[in-house]
Amino acid sequence: MRPAGESLPPISHRRPPSPSKTARLAAQLRRQRLAKSSSARARQLIFLALLVLLLWLGWPFARAHLQSVAVLDLVANKPVPWLLHRLVTEPIQTQELQLSLPSGTVRARLYVPSGHPKAPALIVLHGVHYLGIDEPRLVTFSSAIASCGLRVLTPELPDIKDYHIGANSITTIGESAQWMARANGGHPVGVLGLSFSGGLSLLAAANPEFRPSIKFVVAVGSQDEMARVAQYYRTGEDIQPNGTEEILPPHEYGALVLEYEHLDEFVPARDLSAIRAVLRAHLYQDPTAEKIALARLTPSQSSEATQLMDTASPATRAALARAGARHIQDMAGVSPHGHLAHLTTPVYLLHGEGDNVIPSAETEWMEAELPSETLKAALISPVLSHLNLDGAGPSALDHVRLVHFFAMILHAAEAR
Repeated sequence: MRPAGESLPPISHRRPPSPSKTARLAAQLRRQRLAKSSSARARQLIFLALLVLLLWLGWPFARAHLQSVAVLDLVANKPVPWLLHRLVTEPIQTQELQLSLPSGTVRARLYVPSGHPKAPALIVLHGVHYLGIDEPRLVTFSSAIASCGLRVLTPELPDIKDYHIGANSITTIGESAQWMARANGGHPVGVLGLSFSGGLSLLAAANPEFRPSIKFVVAVGSQDEMARVAQYYRTGEDIQPNGTEEILPPHEYGALVLEYEHLDEFVPARDLSAIRAVLRAHLYQDPTAEKIALARLTPSQSSEATQLMDTASPATRAALARAGARHIQDMAGVSPHGHLAHLTTPVYLLHGEGDNVIPSAETEWMEAELPSETLKAALISPVLSHLNLDGAGPSALDHVRLVHFFAMILHAAEAR
């Protein structure tokens, strides 16, 4: 029972909604739900469209990184993962050529991806090696790049093949770039030089005659100033731009190349032919020929040869210093140093941290001289020694940096 005085709540006389009003309300709610659903689907479609667009726009650079991984695996004689191989590599064909250049005929080899005979072009130049364009590492490297969709031309540099680092090779590099640019529909081409060829490639790009044919230059393990490199062969020290010294025992190879180039300044004329045969066989990595040549020496010639082969001896280093002083102008002619400040061709620099043929401080000197808008990337990597992927103790991040570096080059080569 309610307490006395409390009134009862009023009785509502509101009628329930009619069936027609209920239907209209339900229809309105359905329309609102459908509108929200359509809006959500529209946002999803827009998002997916933007994602596809971004992937499409970013795919060339992403693909370049995958290609870079494949190239480095192939160069290191590692198996390329099956899916990666399917995504970014293709069969290649090779053509043996004789390039008719203004300075003479040069032997060359062209690596062409089978499915892209008109692919963008890249020139790859061998270092100081008697095998020239047949050097196995060069063949592997060029084949790997071509399999990732670039045409690769490897012209032979006769002087460098015979262990002579001279200005004639700068002309051959520049004229080869002109030849390849014509074959590339008039478009300039990238030039990648290994070891001393890298420094000579920079000098070719600095020449107004050749500059229009060169799209960019990649210098790998290259010299900035030959006189400083020659000094390093004698002392094991290379001065860095900040004034500190890089101390690293030099490989005998560099000093032997300088001796071979100017052998007449190291031994008497009567002994020249006999000792040249020894030194040539040693540089050409022919132990049988070296043994035969050594057996033909007289006792005095044998003593001279032994002295020359001991590149760390004070007497040999003194002889190298005298020869270097006599050829200071020649060395300046094959040195990028002093020619880079006004270079407009894009440049990429790569050097092995433990390089004892051309020390990595040389890349630091080039990096210091190049204009910031010209230098696109510079990397001193512990993954590399000189031209081999056998550096001591690189980290996973070091490998990633090297992959990114080569990806930038591949991307630059493919861009029109």
